[in-house]
Amino acid sequence: MKARPALRVDAVLVQAVIAGALSFAHLHDLADAAGQDGWKAWAYPISVDLLLVAAWRRLRSEGPSRLAWCWFLIALFASLGANVATAGFLDLANPPAWLRFGIAGWPALAFLGGTLLAHSTGDRVPVPPAPAAPAPEVEPDITPDPLPEPAPLAAAEDTPALAPADPTPAAPAVPAALVDHARKVANDHHARTGSPIDTDTLRARLGVPPQLADAIAAQLT
Repeated sequence: MKARPALRVDAVLVQAVIAGALSFAHLHDLADAAGQDGWKAWAYPISVDLLLVAAWRRLRSEGPSRLAWCWFLIALFASLGANVATAGFLDLANPPAWLRFGIAGWPALAFLGGTLLAHSTGDRVPVPPAPAAPAPEVEPDITPDPLPEPAPLAAAEDTPALAPADPTPAAPAVPAALVDHARKVANDHHARTGSPIDTDTLRARLGVPPQLADAIAAQLT
């Protein structure tokens, strides 16, 4: 089995080194043509590249920022401008006055940009909050109230003689609490269906005998 080489050549890294070297040389030549000779001509490309890297790191670490984008575009324009200017579009033997002015003012501009990028709090684009989840719907409590316990029957010896039974049975007594609960059930039924509740539905909802349901329905009308 062949051993893998310890050093791998990355095409992207080689391309970045070549592009950086060319841009560095163009910035140096432009600064030298504008009257910045000696070590000053070499300091200009370093200043432009450092500002470009600082703005890019600010964008990578803190997200979108108008301040970082502004200085990134300024440094990129300075680098691209030097590449274009040294390609024969300007007479570097007799540079124009605006070029000398821009080269002379670049150190102050780069210092301002680097200071703002290093010490400002940033203005990241706010992320909209996530919408709140809707509250779950609560079903109305329609559990019928417990019926009151019937009164104990009197002893046989204490029961007086009963009168002859009336052919029409008397309506059973309905507790007030049961009537109030039945009225709530009837109102809920009317609100959901749009029609009054009938006796059979009321009896099924309350769980009471038919006679008691009739008596309750009579009190609800």
